[in-house]
Amino acid sequence: MAKKKYYAVKKGLTPGIYLTWEDCKKQTEGFPDAQYKGFAAIEEAESFITGEEFPEKSGRKPPKETIEIPPAEEGQAIAYVDGSYNETSGEYGCGVVFFFDGKADFISEKGTDEYDAGMRNVAGELLGAKKAMERAVSVNAKKLTLYHDYQGIASWCLGDWKTNKEGTTAYKLFYVSICSRLDITFKKVKGHSGDVYNDLADELAKESLKSFH
Repeated sequence: MAKKKYYAVKKGLTPGIYLTWEDCKKQTEGFPDAQYKGFAAIEEAESFITGEEFPEKSGRKPPKETIEIPPAEEGQAIAYVDGSYNETSGEYGCGVVFFFDGKADFISEKGTDEYDAGMRNVAGELLGAKKAMERAVSVNAKKLTLYHDYQGIASWCLGDWKTNKEGTTAYKLFYVSICSRLDITFKKVKGHSGDVYNDLADELAKESLKSFH
């Protein structure tokens, strides 16, 4: 049974909460600067419209203000990555928690490749790994320790798994193009095991798919 969704229209023909995407679309399609979002909880939908914080999240500070920076060597970046897939929309996205030089950075990004979307959640996992590698190169890190809960992130790069799909082949080629400039170490962590950084990467991945456009 599909999970119930609530579509909040903050700016549209008739602002309010709707139970189907079709009804939400009728209120927003063609409306200038329409504002709308899909939520799993009606309280979240209501808070989006009113601008008041959802009670379950009240008092929760943004991750950048609360997260502890893990220790690292000079020139070493650390990243935790995760992916997400929306069964309804067929979209995928990623979350990355990135640390370098005593600072934390957060990436929550939706994928755009329609072919990769066919790999479902795996597409998001690989996108997250690529974003972490790109970020490490952009800040001139010498090393990257990449924490992941999906084994393919490491196994396709290291040749333990065959790259028999276009998406996995492209991912391996991307890694090859990066590893000459960046020493990458893969670390497997168990998903949903209470690891604060992995849990945050999972949350960021889900957030990348919250908007319904």
